[in-house]
Amino acid sequence: MGRSGKLRSGSASKLKRWRKGCSSDSNPEGRRYRLAARGGLLAPRSEKSDLTVDALKLHNELQSLGPLPAFRNVDGAQPCMEDDNNAETKTHKSSATFLSGLSDCTNLTFSRVQRLWESNSAAHKEICAVLAAVTEVIRAQGGTESETEYFGALMTTLEAVESPESMAAVAYLLNLVLKRVPGPVLIKKFSDTSKAFMGILGSQAFGSSTSALRWVISCLATLLRRQNLVAWNYPVTMQVFHGLLSFTVHVKPKVRKAAQHGVCSILRGSEFMFGDGSPLHHPAASSTAKFCVQEIEKAGGAKEATTTLHVLTLLRDLLPCLPASSVKPCCETLLRVMTLSHVLVTACAMNAFHSLFAAQPPSSSLPAELNAQIITALYDYVPSEGDLQPLLAWLAVMERAHVNLARAVEEGLMYRFHAAWASVLQVLKVFFEACGRQFHPMMRKCLQSLADLRGSPHFPHTILLDQAVGAAAATMGPEVVLQAVPLDIDGTEETLDFPRSWLLPVLRDHIHDAPLAFFCTYFLPLATTLKNRATALAQAEQHLEAKIYDTLQCQVWNLLPSFCTHPPDIVSSFKGLARTLGMAISDRSDLRLIVCQALRRLINKGCQTDAERAEVGRFAKNFLPILFNAYSQQDAATESPVQRRSVLDTIRAYLTVTEPQMVCGFLEKATEKLTSPDSSEFTRLSIKDLIVAMAPYVDEKSLSSLYGIIQPSLQNKDHGIQKKAYRVLEEVCASDRPACQYFVRSHLKELQSTLLGSLPSAASPAKRPRLKCLLHVVKQLTAEHEDFVTALVPEVILCTKEVSVGARKNAYNLLVEIGHAFLRFGSTADDAMQRYLLLVYAGLTGSVTMMSCTVLALARLLFEFKEHISPVALEQLVQHICLLVGSRTRDVVKSALGFLKVALLLLDVTLLGRHLQTMLEAIGGMSDDMRRHFRMKLRNLLSKLIRKFGFDPVQALLPESYRKVLLNIRKAEARNRKRQALKRAASSVEEDNPVRSKGDSMEEVLADSDSDLEDDSKQRDGQETRKALRQRTQAWLKEGEGDEPLNFLDPHVAHRVLATKPGTGKTGRVSHDFKVSADGRLIICEDEVEEEEETKGVDEEMADLMQEVGIRRSKKAQKRRFREEADDKEQDGDAQPQYKAGGSGIHRPVGKNAAPGVEYKAKKGKGDIKKKGRLDPYAYIPLNRAKLNRRKKAKLQGQYKGLMKGAQRGAQAGKRQRKKQPHV
Repeated sequence: MGRSGKLRSGSASKLKRWRKGCSSDSNPEGRRYRLAARGGLLAPRSEKSDLTVDALKLHNELQSLGPLPAFRNVDGAQPCMEDDNNAETKTHKSSATFLSGLSDCTNLTFSRVQRLWESNSAAHKEICAVLAAVTEVIRAQGGTESETEYFGALMTTLEAVESPESMAAVAYLLNLVLKRVPGPVLIKKFSDTSKAFMGILGSQAFGSSTSALRWVISCLATLLRRQNLVAWNYPVTMQVFHGLLSFTVHVKPKVRKAAQHGVCSILRGSEFMFGDGSPLHHPAASSTAKFCVQEIEKAGGAKEATTTLHVLTLLRDLLPCLPASSVKPCCETLLRVMTLSHVLVTACAMNAFHSLFAAQPPSSSLPAELNAQIITALYDYVPSEGDLQPLLAWLAVMERAHVNLARAVEEGLMYRFHAAWASVLQVLKVFFEACGRQFHPMMRKCLQSLADLRGSPHFPHTILLDQAVGAAAATMGPEVVLQAVPLDIDGTEETLDFPRSWLLPVLRDHIHDAPLAFFCTYFLPLATTLKNRATALAQAEQHLEAKIYDTLQCQVWNLLPSFCTHPPDIVSSFKGLARTLGMAISDRSDLRLIVCQALRRLINKGCQTDAERAEVGRFAKNFLPILFNAYSQQDAATESPVQRRSVLDTIRAYLTVTEPQMVCGFLEKATEKLTSPDSSEFTRLSIKDLIVAMAPYVDEKSLSSLYGIIQPSLQNKDHGIQKKAYRVLEEVCASDRPACQYFVRSHLKELQSTLLGSLPSAASPAKRPRLKCLLHVVKQLTAEHEDFVTALVPEVILCTKEVSVGARKNAYNLLVEIGHAFLRFGSTADDAMQRYLLLVYAGLTGSVTMMSCTVLALARLLFEFKEHISPVALEQLVQHICLLVGSRTRDVVKSALGFLKVALLLLDVTLLGRHLQTMLEAIGGMSDDMRRHFRMKLRNLLSKLIRKFGFDPVQALLPESYRKVLLNIRKAEARNRKRQALKRAASSVEEDNPVRSKGDSMEEVLADSDSDLEDDSKQRDGQETRKALRQRTQAWLKEGEGDEPLNFLDPHVAHRVLATKPGTGKTGRVSHDFKVSADGRLIICEDEVEEEEETKGVDEEMADLMQEVGIRRSKKAQKRRFREEADDKEQDGDAQPQYKAGGSGIHRPVGKNAAPGVEYKAKKGKGDIKKKGRLDPYAYIPLNRAKLNRRKKAKLQGQYKGLMKGAQRGAQAGKRQRKKQPHV
């Protein structure tokens, strides 16, 4: 081949060129050199042999020139050792060549000698001479020049030659012929052949020439590779292999490389490894792994880690073919040598790990557990970020390791692992979430397997499988998932099975960050096709099929909101989808809810940049009129409130991305239509809702004109119109847009006068938005507006008992905001709060409702501003409340007791102790009627006082009439503490002392039974012991299944003879105080008594109390309060005069009938009692037609079962009592 580069100057004219159109000719006319070669070098040979005396003389002269050079081909490299596996082994008459004077071999096995001939190499001439001599010997003996004949002749020659050069030539020829010799011949001659090879290896191991050593090692490897499995059971075979193995760490690189190549070829390519019944691993694999580990450990941590590098190079090729028991110690050794901080050793170890994972070995070599352990261990060997090459190598290894682990997990979907499918699906879900975006090409097969499993009948883990596929759809995207698992729905199905329709809800619940373009190109045409098919089927009166296709197209449309969650292509794809969405809102009422949800999600969660918001806002001029018409048209009156609310929410969302000038134009048109006489009442109310939505997004000029329009409506007698007007003001005052804030600041005085002037005419429904407006106005007031704030206090206090929950909440928030305003107005916090409290105290002199509201307001202020209230002000506050405790009005007393409870929980013991006497004197001075009405509240309050201050101080400060209540509280507290202590002790015992097993052997069982008998003998008399022993000797028969009678002729009937009574054995499980339902579910009930109420229950009780003063609380506290209120109502009913209804009219009994048999119930003990002059108490179930209801069948069955069990328990108890009574 010529040297690449430019041609020398002037050479271009000397080159011959092809004629135009003939450049592809393969046989040009110029054939001078080929004719010369054919006439000279390739002339036909004569029948007479060319091995003459002159040729031998030439051979001897060449030998006398000195030692032969190393085997080298034309390029200076060693002649190749690869197998000529594709060559034919036929022997035929070859043509005469320029080697005909040295070799006349006709076997194609040695064609390599002629093909790689190098005329300047004396070693090659030696090979040709030996081959020619061996060929002549075989011909002289009448041989056919077969491989077996060459093998025998060359082995004889190998034992006869002495010079290293001749030995190398013979070994090279043997290396070629051994690959063609039949296997039985090599098996039979293994002993002699291996002995000869091992002798040469022993003699030439430390010689200067490596040529003979290399080829003998190759011959020995070929010989071992051709042996059968039986031969490897002999010690001599393993001995020969270990001899070959020792050369893998030879100091000469060529010898070492040949030995490593030979060992790898034996372990990987032995002939018995590819037949039927072949073993999983080579018999010598384990010993090879032990040799590698020993050599590495022998080398230790030497600076010159040459041997370690040699063994690591060998392990790189051997690890995938080793058994798991050998792979683990080898990997541990690799991890140990990586701690030597040797750069080359670490690189070679990483290379070995990479080859292990890249080979994808079976589980017999690399189990999934070992794979995971290696991954975990490699995290401790993360290279530095600045060291690029090791870091890239580490990342490559980890990549292959995780891929291999994923394939191992994927194999868990096979049926033989069906017991672990739940765990496998959970692991696949996590794998999809972690690696789905990068490794989706290799996960498609796994998705197909999951889809096949999902389609199998009675698959038990559909929920977990849907979650795994959903995780794949979330990370890889719906397009990749649908390419691996097609939906198989196109609207032309002949059957209505739709086996992949389960994908639609899975995609709906998990898609995010998906491109809108895919929905436009794939799902939108599919939805159109399905809708057309449904319409055609409906026209053909196939209503069932039409309904199925209509449901499918709705499911396809339901994917749109998921595609609108953070789509990456809003700028490029929304313009192609906008027209379709607008038509769906206006023409398809069934899709309006879905499309509105999609638009809201696109604006709120999809538009992250200014460009995306501008692109969506560009279509506001198209979408907003459509939405306005959908909300305000008369047809919308028949729609559900949910749909109208969805449209209004969509309008609010779209206004956030609309230009203010466009919103001003829409607002102007809306006000014109509002004042138009042609508009209906429904249209006017709808337009007012639209004005409320648009108000925060217009400029200051439009706000001023809008304020002038709504100002008269603030005093309108129509509550609906008044509420809408206040809603407009609320939206404007609450907005954080610059135009709205400027409008509020510039019209502050006007707003104050308007709000104060409209106070007398403010309707109750308008209180909530009105208070919200006042809240935002008060936030912007300064000290000069204190008169306005003072005038608001009475109204706000009265609103704390409004019917509307929102109004009460806003009233309490406004009270707090007024307090912050006074803190801003005053010079010091104490003075400011004192002035504010004086304003609030004025409400205590008003009506009963005003007094109750004032007390609640004071409780809220104490909660918010307790740090700013001075001790003097606090004492004054407590005295005022304690005076109200003695009021004759229940509403006021209830509020006062609530305030005391709040103070008890908020204030510390030291501060509260100063007012203890005042509070207890007020409680002790309550009238009997008030005590009876609020006995449960008083009981709770006194319980908390006893916990904080002790029993004796509280008892000393209360009158004697409270003694029984206090004693009862102390007993209840003691019982609660004891119960909690027992529960904690039981739980600790269960954790420390697990249930003792009954023993595995018969001796242990008998020993346990003997110890039980000894314990029982100390507690029972001899009669009971004899009874127990008699019961041990009894036997029981287990009945048949269900109503099936027991067949005594059955040969397996002996299996039904039991030594213990069936159904009465108690399990040794630990009781966790949880009931279990019939289907195995745990029934967990809330405890009535809170654990450690002093610390744990304070927050919940605080939330429970603060509900009355406008502070949110937990759901658990709400449930507890509902229970307490129910108890209060029941007990309040007991305290009232016992009037019994009877007669007709208003005196007729309207309550529920008492339960039958309640008059026989004992007041103190359990069970029923006999009454003189009445029937004996038997439990009867009254006849009632309502009990024929099939839905209450299970409940009624439970009642009957409970009734029968109760009767049986009563009968057994009576029987035991009769036995204990002495016989007369």
